[in-house]
Amino acid sequence: MISQKLLFIIIAFVISIPVKVYSASWEEISKKGELVIGVKDNLRPLGYRDSQGNLRGFEIDVARRLALELLGSENAVKLIPLSNQERIQKVTDLDVDLAIASITVNTSRQRIVDFSDFYYLDGTGIIVKKGQINANIRDFNGKIGVIGNSRAIAQIQFNLPNLPLKEISSYQQALDSIESGEIQGFAGDITILTGWMQENSNYQLLPTVFGGYPLAIALPKGRQYQELRDKVNDVVRKLKQEGWLEERAKYWGLP
Repeated sequence: MISQKLLFIIIAFVISIPVKVYSASWEEISKKGELVIGVKDNLRPLGYRDSQGNLRGFEIDVARRLALELLGSENAVKLIPLSNQERIQKVTDLDVDLAIASITVNTSRQRIVDFSDFYYLDGTGIIVKKGQINANIRDFNGKIGVIGNSRAIAQIQFNLPNLPLKEISSYQQALDSIESGEIQGFAGDITILTGWMQENSNYQLLPTVFGGYPLAIALPKGRQYQELRDKVNDVVRKLKQEGWLEERAKYWGLP
């Protein structure tokens, strides 16, 4: 028989255990009046911190507009910065209501989370130094750098099979290699290359884009989240039809 004193100790211990904040259904979200959204804070121009430490970027705009459409205020949102490794896990662990964090839709991810309609179509582009060539991919006579195991490799090999590639371990190495003349350009996702170009004004992104990788909002699976998924999709479709998504993408320099 548990003594009354021991019972009080057990109850006090249970009460003191931190309670995890779970992703909410639409009914719960509407009652609390706030969306919890996972975003990037180090990927210009999708999501990054400005000189004052404020979150800015195309996906930040999408998150705030989603809050405005669903809850009546663009401030009715809590933005949680996520690393690439955390993006899907935080959705499946229900630590965020959804994630707008440069997440490409693919088959393996669709088994784990649900996705909205895409809000931007990413692709593989090539960045070069300004004035190096006349913005024509056929003018290349040197190597193109690519990150090892990136999807850019398959795109360049398929579309430009005669173009020599050099595997690069990081974006900083790619920048150094272009500056030294070891490579003539660098191939990668246009969302990333756009940010690189904005931070390095002596570079240009060539107009040709290869492939298409849909970026979409990741949401938890489950019947209890169906109403939320439907409402998010309605907003994404509305913003496409109104041209708002295209306008904001252009504002942030995305092709």
